[in-house]
Amino acid sequence: MILMVRPTGILIENQKILLIKQDVTEKRHWSLPGGKLEPGESIEQCLVREMKEETGLDISVRELLYVCDRIQKDNHVVHMTFLIDRVGEEILSPNWKHKDLHASSSSKTIREICMVPVDELTTYGFSPEFYQLVKADFPERGSYKGDFNTFFGELPSDE
Repeated sequence: MILMVRPTGILIENQKILLIKQDVTEKRHWSLPGGKLEPGESIEQCLVREMKEETGLDISVRELLYVCDRIQKDNHVVHMTFLIDRVGEEILSPNWKHKDLHASSSSKTIREICMVPVDELTTYGFSPEFYQLVKADFPERGSYKGDFNTFFGELPSDE
């Protein structure tokens, strides 16, 4: 079984959350930005690198929000999600978008990156449970949420 750690970041500004458009499941085509931890890299270094590659943004890691597992066939992915802050004074325009210039061959293609209203998370394929967690400002921060598919209200894929 292959074990992978995948740090992701949640950036919320002005009631909008940063999402990337890529095929996640049949129902969900938007995801939180983040990626695979590389050998010799700290979790923080990985998240800073992945955010820069995927979004073009410099970030700092504020705190751990939750951890969950996704176990499928021969893969076990530990998802660690952190609250992050942008570094710098640049204001993101409402129409801000970025193209991922460093997409890896192993990742699914990122087609769009933008800030979307938190109140529209379910229209972007996120579960009502996840939406409520965001709206409640992540109570029980740093907690283990168990199975990824149950937490996100998704059916497991056949990957």
